[in-house]
Amino acid sequence: MAIKTIQKQNVVNAVFEQMKGKLLDGSWPPGCKLPSELELTRSFNVSRVSIRSAVQRLRDLGVVLTQQGKGTFVAQNLNQDSLLDAQKPIMHLSQEEFLDMMVFRQTVEFKCMELAVVNATAEDILALEQALNRMLINKDDYKKYSQADFDFHLAIAKASQNKVFYKVMKSIKDIYYYYLEELNRALGITLESVEAHIKVFMAIKNRDSSKAVAVLNEAMSENTLAIEKLKNRPRPVGAP
Repeated sequence: MAIKTIQKQNVVNAVFEQMKGKLLDGSWPPGCKLPSELELTRSFNVSRVSIRSAVQRLRDLGVVLTQQGKGTFVAQNLNQDSLLDAQKPIMHLSQEEFLDMMVFRQTVEFKCMELAVVNATAEDILALEQALNRMLINKDDYKKYSQADFDFHLAIAKASQNKVFYKVMKSIKDIYYYYLEELNRALGITLESVEAHIKVFMAIKNRDSSKAVAVLNEAMSENTLAIEKLKNRPRPVGAP
């Protein structure tokens, strides 16, 4: 199976599907070492972040193993059923739950950003920057990335200086974190996602509320489309 360079968005999904195909057709047999991260980056013509996110998905399925200092290897006891199961929707949030969370964010978080642009202190900007830095450091670990992701959005609520909004965000931490974790696990931590957070931070720092809202709204719209494709993806014959 020849590798095709990836042209557009949903990059992590596209890379993951091609890697999975190489495992299924025997191009990467059990025990073999995967090409290096640099080689994969060049072959797929995508960022290292996208390659790492796709490989992380394969690790989550238990079909590849990474050995520190040696590289990533196909599992000796490769379970092709795990790969076939990966054809099923992997987003555990229902469509209704996802849409409810999106409406909450558009109602509450967008207002928090508008207020943060006006009211954020130097300390608030620093807290946002620290959360963003933790996201960048942990972009290869979706769980740690998601925790920093939540802290970033909580910092926006705190920067609004509206105590009610801040308390509401803290009170739904479990729900909000699960939502972010599912997004980052199912869709992967893409370069687009990372850049969107950087743009939101810079917009708040530069006191540009319309830019901050526009960036987040666009990112959420792209997530909605990606999730619809994920949930409508055909399942293998015989899948429940």
